[in-house]
Amino acid sequence: MKPFGLLVFGLAITLNAMANILVKASALKKDDESAVGLIKGFLLNPLLIAGLASFGLAFLAYRYVLSLGIPLSVAYPIMTTLGFAIVLLASRFFFQETLNGIQWGGIGFLVVGLWMIASQMGQG
Repeated sequence: MKPFGLLVFGLAITLNAMANILVKASALKKDDESAVGLIKGFLLNPLLIAGLASFGLAFLAYRYVLSLGIPLSVAYPIMTTLGFAIVLLASRFFFQETLNGIQWGGIGFLVVGLWMIASQMGQG
């Protein structure tokens, strides 16, 4: 993939992860439990709006990357695994979430799997 395609792919991954982080952050604000309060909580929550916009932009960037000919069987695992790693780090930093040893082991397997998949990017 050419450098611009890699840049757009990185943007898609980052925007997708950012969208998930923003949606989580938006959910931390307690909404009024009335029907009107819930609707306002969705429509007037800037973090949620930014998260939805990030999902949309990530979708467009990802679609562009797929149009470059990268196989879906390669692009999707890379996007989800790298996005997963970004979300894990952000969850630890912003939301003080923790992982146990089994979870860290699972992340290690994901990294090995990602390396195996990404090593095939230039091949048929």
